[in-house]
Amino acid sequence: MKTEMPDPASLNAELANLFLLREAEGPRWRNRDPTMGIPNGLFESNFDLFSWPESCVQRLHEFCMLKLFDVIGELNGYPPEELRRLESQTHAWFHITRRGGRFSSHNHPMATWSGVYCVSPGASDAGETQSGVLHFHNPHQPAGMYIDPGNQKLGGNYTLKGRNLSLLAGDLVLFPSWLIHEVFPFYGEGQRITVAFNCAFRQLGASTTR
Repeated sequence: MKTEMPDPASLNAELANLFLLREAEGPRWRNRDPTMGIPNGLFESNFDLFSWPESCVQRLHEFCMLKLFDVIGELNGYPPEELRRLESQTHAWFHITRRGGRFSSHNHPMATWSGVYCVSPGASDAGETQSGVLHFHNPHQPAGMYIDPGNQKLGGNYTLKGRNLSLLAGDLVLFPSWLIHEVFPFYGEGQRITVAFNCAFRQLGASTTR
């Protein structure tokens, strides 16, 4: 699901300035225990972003959670009173990507929903149509173990292709955490700046045992 932050320019400018400042301040804000290799050209913060007190971060937090709870309520058929009983346990962080930076294929275990918010897409070089693209792998890819004329051109809901998203400033993408995805290398000027988050849920008053 893709949605947009209304009038995001002012908020995104505040977020970008804050994130670039924290990056420049050094190791204190860098993720020192990444679960995946961090390539050159990519800065990954600690996973406590949504606990920061800055108003720009909290406005983004509120927007992301509002949209995610809307999706959860709709897809699960929860009435408002049941939705209000859900509590989110959230990890959130930011990425600053410069020329050549990328993030390889992965998903997010121990979460049910994930999201990516675009603060700045950066300025891609001319002709680099896949620069910084967020790519979702098609979970039906094993169906391609045998290809012949009966399935080689399937489209619509039956396609074996993945999906590419070129994010614009203010875009928010929400997706199931099990879905394999990656970010293609960024070839451009400036920085591609995004916020990512993972959420697991429990009912208020219920046991945390899964």
